[in-house]
Amino acid sequence: MTPSENPFRIIIPYFPSNTTAGTPLAFVSLILIAGAILLIFLTLLGGAVDDNPTNKFYFLEADTSGLGNAATTSRWTFWSACSVVDGHNQCPKVRAAYPFDPNRNFETTMSFGAAFVQGRDAFRSRDRTASLGRYNFGFMWAAVACLFLATLLECVGGVTGKKDRTYTKRTGGRTFFGRKKSTRSTRSRGSFIDPERQRRMEKEDSD
Repeated sequence: MTPSENPFRIIIPYFPSNTTAGTPLAFVSLILIAGAILLIFLTLLGGAVDDNPTNKFYFLEADTSGLGNAATTSRWTFWSACSVVDGHNQCPKVRAAYPFDPNRNFETTMSFGAAFVQGRDAFRSRDRTASLGRYNFGFMWAAVACLFLATLLECVGGVTGKKDRTYTKRTGGRTFFGRKKSTRSTRSRGSFIDPERQRRMEKEDSD
């Protein structure tokens, strides 16, 4: 009895793979996008949650002693101009869309610019200490880098996948060994079929 006549032989299921070279790049892009979202989320938490380590996240720290009702040292976040106690943010009043505007924040009449970098320079020009928050700016720049790399990988993956599909179309769906795949045989794999039907199909493929 030949193997093809054995009624008890097991047909191993065959599942064709459609994975192209661009698939791993797309997966890495998703990881980078998720990382960027996490970094932006951490930036938003600064000033909203007075717990470690988010109470160390801020955009600008400056000496605000003697400026209206300001504390000795203030830190600006997305939510408030916070005082500083033992190196940590103290933000009793939190509200959305809090502006960086020392005139309105502390009821003064001095000009400090409209952005954090300009504000730092303005404070320093008045012989006041001021520095940018390394965590918040680090998170934001890292998020920008992740999104840039994700976009680049998506473009490379798209070009690579297009080349793979073009090559398959030109070769007529041939395998690595040069034999054209049988559509009938491929569809039949993956389930147990009648031996007699299997013999007829093998004979058709050989013809």
